[in-house]
Amino acid sequence: MKLTTAQSDRAAGVMLGTACGDALGAGYEFGPAFDGDVEMKGGGGFAWAPGEWTDDTSMAVPILRAAATGRDLRDETVLDEIVTAWVDWAKTAPDVGIQTRRVLSGIAPTASAVRESAKHVHDQSGRSGGNGSLMRTAPVALAYLDDPNGLAEAARAISDLTHYEEDAGDACVLWCLAIRHAVLTGELDVRIGLPTLAPDRAALWAERITVAEAQQPKAFTKNGWVVEALQGAWSSIVHGISLVDSLERAVRGGNDTDTVAAISGGLLGARWGMSAIPAAWQRIVHGWPELTSLDLVRLSGEVVRGEPAATRVPYAHSGDISTLVQHPHDNGVWLGAVGALDKLPAEVDAVVSLCRVGTQQVPDRIRERLEIRLIDEPGPEENPNLNFVLADAADAIAALRAEGRTVFLHCVQAISRTPTVAALYSARHLGVRMDSALEDVCAALPYAQPNEGFRAALQALDGQ
Repeated sequence: MKLTTAQSDRAAGVMLGTACGDALGAGYEFGPAFDGDVEMKGGGGFAWAPGEWTDDTSMAVPILRAAATGRDLRDETVLDEIVTAWVDWAKTAPDVGIQTRRVLSGIAPTASAVRESAKHVHDQSGRSGGNGSLMRTAPVALAYLDDPNGLAEAARAISDLTHYEEDAGDACVLWCLAIRHAVLTGELDVRIGLPTLAPDRAALWAERITVAEAQQPKAFTKNGWVVEALQGAWSSIVHGISLVDSLERAVRGGNDTDTVAAISGGLLGARWGMSAIPAAWQRIVHGWPELTSLDLVRLSGEVVRGEPAATRVPYAHSGDISTLVQHPHDNGVWLGAVGALDKLPAEVDAVVSLCRVGTQQVPDRIRERLEIRLIDEPGPEENPNLNFVLADAADAIAALRAEGRTVFLHCVQAISRTPTVAALYSARHLGVRMDSALEDVCAALPYAQPNEGFRAALQALDGQ
């Protein structure tokens, strides 16, 4: 499905938002509701590393990988592959939900076997409405952006693998349709999927959603249950003013913090986009099976584009892409065009990309990489989070420099994006007046001419 640049940004935010919410909440899991700061600190009962995601994102990864192959998630052979990956993961995973572990233990790694096990667990306990299927459901939405009916069927089919209870399947359908709607329209509406449910179920969920909107996340103390997990996530979203604020609210709600924040993060990423997710989080988010934030974005792109990510993005027809100069105010920062990636100075050990790059375009020796979503267009519709993105990019450079790294900042030709961020870095972190910063940076770059929208944003950010 062909998406606009803004829709692509939002699609890229779905899995990244899930993982960031998961990692943000990991260090607070099983704790009480609280007030105060929230940090992506790791720790918790399973000694997570800072930025490490938990079982919420880990169980979503096999679904995302299957979707990236372009196959139908309702196909039994595809479901078999997902189950096989889950069973293998659960053998060594430090954290597996109680219900999910019971379902996956001692079975043949097939969809039919796991469904039978799920029903057996349900019959034994009389319930199976844990939040374990809702926490992993976000990739399903990306796979069916052009097919809401197929989405609803796939969301329920994947939920039913481990969660027999109807509440779990309903929640996955509602949340996935809300994610789809947010990616395509930029709007938040968790009620958009109610017509897909039976009338009595739709009425029940409409009442539950209304309750969520009237309460804060901390009111939903039984958020290991799928209903209160959804209510807590939706409450954090409707009461929040930004992606970061909403995720912090989800974590402050306490108890199953990583899962509620992961659920919230999938929908928030679909609404606000990858560009609204702090670079500081993107730098450290990682998890099973040895994936990073860039891997999640790459796989998400493969799902929505229906093709593998390019190893190199061709810019041969973009004019001169060889520019490489030192920043006029900091010789530990290099500025340039995408072609300079092939001739980086030996001291460069961090790259901040403001344009698309292929999976093999940045030299392998570079371990610190950031890809910032910034479109070289003056209109706000292409960069809905422009001020945040510019400030966040400048702050990321400052953070890398504080660690003693030498940074290469680039876009395609270093015409608009690179000089804008470079000037803001000078003004925000080096004490240079904004007008002087922009003038000096533009003098150093041969083709520099930031667009009007970026110049206006610099003025708005001046002094902040």
